Amino acid sequence: MSKPITVSEENFKQEVLESTQPVLVDFWADWCAPCHQIAPLIEELADQFEGQARIAKIDVDANPGLAQTYAIRSIPSLLFFRDGKAVDQVSGTVPKQTLANKLRSLV
Repeated sequence: MSKPITVSEENFKQEVLESTQPVLVDFWADWCAPCHQIAPLIEELADQFEGQARIAKIDVDANPGLAQTYAIRSIPSLLFFRDGKAVDQVSGTVPKQTLANKLRSLV
């Protein structure tokens, strides 16, 4: 079973921007209740899209520079990257199918 990768400011370029696969990045924080609500969906997507897309998690408290770079104003915020560029974004809790459809359109 595949798990989301933990991304930080140190490995963001390698894990997200240089990825040959689309990447869903979950910007979250430990104190954020909605972030904990969608965490199981993020885990399921990592398993469902194994080999097709990467699923990453970024703790905004530990990586404020990335949150600032991508203008993260509320969490959870989910950014979709393809070819090193953010191409879509969803904020708040959304159904798993919504996220799966957006990922499917990028693979």
